[in-house]
Amino acid sequence: MLTIGQLAGYVGVTTKTIRVYHAKGLLPEPPRDASGYRRYNAAAAVEMIKIRTLAEAGVPLARIRELRSGGLSDALRQIDDDLAARIRGLRATRERLRQLADGRLSALPADVVEFLSSLPGLGFSDRWVALQNDLWLLVFATHPETAHRNFRDQSAMLADPALLALVLEYDGAHDLDPHDPCVEALAERLVAATRARYGAELPSYERGSAIPALVQSAVNASSPAWRRLDALIRERLANASPAQREPIPARLEPAAESTSRRSDLFGSDDDA
Repeated sequence: MLTIGQLAGYVGVTTKTIRVYHAKGLLPEPPRDASGYRRYNAAAAVEMIKIRTLAEAGVPLARIRELRSGGLSDALRQIDDDLAARIRGLRATRERLRQLADGRLSALPADVVEFLSSLPGLGFSDRWVALQNDLWLLVFATHPETAHRNFRDQSAMLADPALLALVLEYDGAHDLDPHDPCVEALAERLVAATRARYGAELPSYERGSAIPALVQSAVNASSPAWRRLDALIRERLANASPAQREPIPARLEPAAESTSRRSDLFGSDDDA
Protein backbone atom coordinates (compact mmCIF):
# COMPACT_ATOMS: atom_id res chain seq x y z
CA MET A 1 0.00 0.00 0.00
CA LEU A 2 1.19 3.51 -0.82
CA THR A 3 0.86 6.83 0.95
CA ILE A 4 -0.33 9.80 -1.08
CA GLY A 5 3.24 11.08 -1.28
CA GLN A 6 4.53 7.75 -2.55
CA LEU A 7 1.75 7.51 -5.12
CA ALA A 8 2.50 11.01 -6.34
CA GLY A 9 6.18 10.18 -6.67
CA TYR A 10 5.65 6.95 -8.60
CA VAL A 11 3.01 8.36 -10.95
CA GLY A 12 4.80 11.67 -11.56
CA VAL A 13 2.31 14.17 -10.18
CA THR A 14 2.08 16.27 -7.02
CA THR A 15 0.05 15.41 -3.92
CA LYS A 16 -1.99 18.55 -4.64
CA THR A 17 -2.91 17.13 -8.03
CA ILE A 18 -4.11 13.89 -6.45
CA ARG A 19 -6.27 15.86 -4.01
CA VAL A 20 -7.74 17.79 -6.93
CA TYR A 21 -8.59 14.51 -8.65
CA HIS A 22 -10.30 13.37 -5.46
CA ALA A 23 -12.30 16.62 -5.31
CA LYS A 24 -13.31 16.30 -8.99
CA GLY A 25 -14.49 12.73 -8.47
CA LEU A 26 -11.86 11.30 -10.81
CA LEU A 27 -10.17 9.09 -8.25
CA PRO A 28 -11.99 7.53 -5.26
CA GLU A 29 -10.54 8.66 -1.97
CA PRO A 30 -9.43 5.59 0.05
CA PRO A 31 -10.22 5.28 3.76
CA ARG A 32 -7.59 6.17 6.36
CA ASP A 33 -5.68 3.49 8.22
CA ALA A 34 -5.20 3.25 11.97
CA SER A 35 -2.44 5.84 11.79
CA GLY A 36 -4.72 8.34 10.04
CA TYR A 37 -3.05 8.01 6.61
CA ARG A 38 -4.79 7.23 3.34
CA ARG A 39 -3.33 4.19 1.66
CA TYR A 40 -3.50 3.56 -2.08
CA ASN A 41 -3.42 0.12 -3.72
CA ALA A 42 -2.18 -0.93 -7.18
CA ALA A 43 -5.57 -0.28 -8.78
CA ALA A 44 -5.47 3.33 -7.59
CA ALA A 45 -1.98 3.71 -9.07
CA VAL A 46 -3.19 2.35 -12.42
CA GLU A 47 -6.16 4.74 -12.40
CA MET A 48 -3.84 7.65 -11.59
CA ILE A 49 -1.61 6.78 -14.54
CA LYS A 50 -4.65 6.70 -16.87
CA ILE A 51 -5.94 10.03 -15.55
CA ARG A 52 -2.51 11.65 -15.86
CA THR A 53 -2.12 10.37 -19.44
CA LEU A 54 -5.49 11.78 -20.50
CA ALA A 55 -4.83 15.09 -18.75
CA GLU A 56 -1.44 15.43 -20.44
CA ALA A 57 -3.15 14.77 -23.80
CA GLY A 58 -5.25 17.87 -23.18
CA VAL A 59 -8.49 16.17 -22.17
CA PRO A 60 -10.43 18.40 -19.74
CA LEU A 61 -10.89 16.97 -16.26
CA ALA A 62 -14.68 17.02 -16.60
CA ARG A 63 -14.38 14.92 -19.77
CA ILE A 64 -12.03 12.48 -18.03
CA ARG A 65 -14.72 11.86 -15.44
CA GLU A 66 -17.14 11.01 -18.24
CA LEU A 67 -14.63 8.64 -19.81
CA ARG A 68 -14.23 6.72 -16.57
CA SER A 69 -17.97 6.07 -16.46
CA GLY A 70 -17.94 4.03 -19.71
CA GLY A 71 -17.75 4.25 -23.50
CA LEU A 72 -14.02 4.84 -23.41
CA SER A 73 -13.20 3.85 -27.01
CA ASP A 74 -15.93 5.97 -28.63
CA ALA A 75 -15.14 8.91 -26.38
CA LEU A 76 -11.43 8.71 -27.18
CA ARG A 77 -12.18 8.65 -30.92
CA GLN A 78 -14.32 11.78 -30.46
CA ILE A 79 -11.51 13.44 -28.55
CA ASP A 80 -9.12 12.51 -31.36
CA ASP A 81 -11.47 14.08 -33.92
CA ASP A 82 -11.72 17.22 -31.79
CA LEU A 83 -7.96 17.44 -31.50
CA ALA A 84 -7.58 17.01 -35.25
CA ALA A 85 -10.00 19.91 -35.81
CA ARG A 86 -8.07 22.05 -33.34
CA ILE A 87 -4.82 21.25 -35.13
CA ARG A 88 -6.33 22.32 -38.46
CA GLY A 89 -7.54 25.54 -36.86
CA LEU A 90 -4.13 26.23 -35.32
CA ARG A 91 -2.43 25.62 -38.67
CA ALA A 92 -4.83 28.04 -40.36
CA THR A 93 -4.16 30.62 -37.66
CA ARG A 94 -0.42 30.12 -38.09
CA GLU A 95 -0.72 30.66 -41.85
CA ARG A 96 -2.74 33.86 -41.31
CA LEU A 97 -0.05 35.11 -38.91
CA ARG A 98 2.61 34.39 -41.54
CA GLN A 99 0.58 36.28 -44.15
CA LEU A 100 0.16 39.18 -41.74
CA ALA A 101 3.92 39.26 -41.09
CA ASP A 102 4.52 39.29 -44.85
CA GLY A 103 1.91 41.99 -45.45
CA ARG A 104 -0.25 39.58 -47.47
CA LEU A 105 -3.25 39.33 -45.15
CA SER A 106 -6.29 41.45 -45.96
CA ALA A 107 -9.89 41.53 -44.80
CA LEU A 108 -10.89 42.71 -48.27
CA PRO A 109 -12.16 40.44 -51.08
CA ALA A 110 -9.57 39.28 -53.60
CA ASP A 111 -10.96 41.44 -56.42
CA VAL A 112 -10.68 44.56 -54.26
CA VAL A 113 -7.10 43.68 -53.30
CA GLU A 114 -6.28 43.17 -56.98
CA PHE A 115 -7.88 46.51 -57.89
CA LEU A 116 -5.95 48.37 -55.20
CA SER A 117 -2.72 46.79 -56.37
CA SER A 118 -3.39 48.14 -59.87
CA LEU A 119 -3.75 51.78 -58.76
CA PRO A 120 -0.02 52.64 -58.68
CA GLY A 121 0.22 51.54 -62.30
CA LEU A 122 -2.51 54.04 -63.17
CA GLY A 123 -0.49 56.85 -61.59
CA PHE A 124 -1.98 57.03 -58.12
CA SER A 125 0.22 57.83 -55.13
CA ASP A 126 1.00 55.35 -52.36
CA ARG A 127 -0.87 57.70 -50.03
CA TRP A 128 -4.01 57.41 -52.17
CA VAL A 129 -3.79 53.62 -52.33
CA ALA A 130 -3.41 53.37 -48.54
CA LEU A 131 -6.39 55.69 -48.06
CA GLN A 132 -8.53 53.68 -50.47
CA ASN A 133 -7.56 50.45 -48.71
CA ASP A 134 -8.67 51.80 -45.33
CA LEU A 135 -11.92 53.25 -46.70
CA TRP A 136 -12.88 50.03 -48.48
CA LEU A 137 -12.18 48.13 -45.25
CA LEU A 138 -14.68 50.40 -43.52
CA VAL A 139 -17.28 50.02 -46.26
CA PHE A 140 -17.09 46.23 -46.49
CA ALA A 141 -17.23 45.90 -42.71
CA THR A 142 -20.25 48.19 -42.26
CA HIS A 143 -22.25 47.72 -45.50
CA PRO A 144 -21.43 44.24 -46.82
CA GLU A 145 -24.80 44.00 -48.57
CA THR A 146 -24.01 46.85 -50.99
CA ALA A 147 -20.22 47.08 -50.86
CA HIS A 148 -19.61 44.75 -53.81
CA ARG A 149 -22.01 46.63 -56.09
CA ASN A 150 -20.52 49.99 -55.18
CA PHE A 151 -17.01 48.64 -55.62
CA ARG A 152 -17.78 47.35 -59.11
CA ASP A 153 -19.28 50.69 -60.08
CA GLN A 154 -16.34 52.72 -58.82
CA SER A 155 -13.64 50.42 -60.19
CA ALA A 156 -15.33 50.46 -63.61
CA MET A 157 -15.35 54.27 -63.44
CA LEU A 158 -11.57 54.36 -63.86
CA ALA A 159 -11.99 52.81 -67.32
CA ASP A 160 -13.31 56.23 -68.44
CA PRO A 161 -10.20 58.29 -69.31
CA ALA A 162 -11.91 61.59 -68.42
CA LEU A 163 -13.03 60.37 -65.00
CA LEU A 164 -9.68 58.70 -64.36
CA ALA A 165 -7.96 62.02 -65.07
CA LEU A 166 -10.27 63.77 -62.58
CA VAL A 167 -9.53 61.26 -59.84
CA LEU A 168 -5.80 61.48 -60.51
CA GLU A 169 -6.05 65.26 -60.30
CA TYR A 170 -7.91 64.92 -56.99
CA ASP A 171 -5.09 62.72 -55.70
CA GLY A 172 -2.50 65.24 -56.88
CA ALA A 173 -4.34 68.13 -55.19
CA HIS A 174 -3.49 66.70 -51.75
CA ASP A 175 -0.49 68.98 -51.21
CA LEU A 176 -1.87 72.13 -52.82
CA ASP A 177 -2.57 75.27 -50.86
CA PRO A 178 -6.32 75.22 -50.09
CA HIS A 179 -6.71 78.60 -51.81
CA ASP A 180 -4.77 77.68 -54.92
CA PRO A 181 -6.93 78.55 -57.98
CA CYS A 182 -6.44 74.98 -59.16
CA VAL A 183 -8.53 73.74 -56.24
CA GLU A 184 -11.51 75.86 -57.20
CA ALA A 185 -11.16 74.91 -60.86
CA LEU A 186 -11.08 71.22 -59.95
CA ALA A 187 -14.21 71.66 -57.84
CA GLU A 188 -16.02 73.13 -60.84
CA ARG A 189 -15.02 70.18 -63.04
CA LEU A 190 -16.08 67.68 -60.37
CA VAL A 191 -19.52 69.27 -60.05
CA ALA A 192 -19.92 69.32 -63.84
CA ALA A 193 -18.87 65.68 -64.11
CA THR A 194 -21.30 64.72 -61.34
CA ARG A 195 -24.20 66.40 -63.12
CA ALA A 196 -23.17 64.86 -66.42
CA ARG A 197 -23.19 61.42 -64.81
CA TYR A 198 -26.55 61.76 -63.08
CA GLY A 199 -28.43 64.24 -65.23
CA ALA A 200 -30.71 66.98 -63.94
CA GLU A 201 -31.72 65.18 -60.76
CA LEU A 202 -29.04 63.83 -58.48
CA PRO A 203 -30.13 60.65 -56.66
CA SER A 204 -30.28 60.91 -52.86
CA TYR A 205 -28.20 58.74 -50.57
CA GLU A 206 -29.15 56.91 -47.39
CA ARG A 207 -29.53 59.44 -44.57
CA GLY A 208 -29.85 56.72 -41.96
CA SER A 209 -26.17 55.77 -42.24
CA ALA A 210 -23.37 57.68 -40.54
CA ILE A 211 -20.71 56.03 -42.69
CA PRO A 212 -20.75 58.47 -45.68
CA ALA A 213 -19.97 61.41 -43.39
CA LEU A 214 -17.37 59.34 -41.57
CA VAL A 215 -15.68 58.42 -44.86
CA GLN A 216 -15.71 62.02 -46.08
CA SER A 217 -14.31 63.27 -42.76
CA ALA A 218 -11.41 60.81 -43.09
CA VAL A 219 -10.64 62.14 -46.58
CA ASN A 220 -10.94 65.79 -45.51
CA ALA A 221 -8.76 65.27 -42.44
CA SER A 222 -5.84 64.12 -44.57
CA SER A 223 -5.56 67.31 -46.63
CA PRO A 224 -6.67 70.95 -46.25
CA ALA A 225 -6.97 71.13 -50.04
CA TRP A 226 -9.30 68.12 -50.10
CA ARG A 227 -11.31 69.65 -47.28
CA ARG A 228 -11.79 72.85 -49.29
CA LEU A 229 -12.73 70.82 -52.38
CA ASP A 230 -15.50 69.20 -50.36
CA ALA A 231 -16.73 72.59 -49.12
CA LEU A 232 -16.66 74.11 -52.60
CA ILE A 233 -18.59 71.26 -54.18
CA ARG A 234 -21.25 71.35 -51.46
CA GLU A 235 -21.52 75.12 -51.86
CA ARG A 236 -22.02 74.90 -55.61
CA LEU A 237 -24.62 72.20 -55.31
CA ALA A 238 -26.43 74.15 -52.61
CA ASN A 239 -26.68 77.09 -55.02
CA ALA A 240 -28.03 74.86 -57.80
CA SER A 241 -31.66 74.12 -58.56
CA PRO A 242 -33.66 72.28 -55.83
CA ALA A 243 -33.24 69.00 -57.70
CA GLN A 244 -29.47 69.40 -57.49
CA ARG A 245 -29.05 70.50 -53.87
CA GLU A 246 -28.20 67.14 -52.43
CA PRO A 247 -24.62 67.35 -51.03
CA ILE A 248 -22.00 65.02 -52.43
CA PRO A 249 -20.89 62.59 -49.75
CA ALA A 250 -17.47 60.98 -49.68
CA ARG A 251 -16.60 61.72 -53.28
CA LEU A 252 -13.58 60.01 -54.77
CA GLU A 253 -13.64 57.23 -52.22
CA PRO A 254 -15.72 54.08 -51.62
CA ALA A 255 -19.49 54.32 -51.46
CA ALA A 256 -20.69 53.52 -47.96
CA GLU A 257 -24.45 53.88 -48.18
CA SER A 258 -26.89 51.03 -47.85
CA THR A 259 -28.97 52.46 -50.67
CA SER A 260 -28.46 51.30 -54.25
CA ARG A 261 -27.58 54.78 -55.54
CA ARG A 262 -25.36 57.66 -54.46
CA SER A 263 -25.43 61.39 -55.11
CA ASP A 264 -21.82 61.81 -56.13
CA LEU A 265 -19.82 61.27 -59.25
CA PHE A 266 -18.23 58.13 -57.94
CA GLY A 267 -21.25 56.32 -56.50
CA SER A 268 -23.44 53.58 -57.88
CA ASP A 269 -26.24 54.39 -60.32
CA ASP A 270 -27.53 50.82 -60.23
CA ASP A 271 -31.25 50.82 -59.38
CA ALA A 272 -31.48 47.07 -59.16
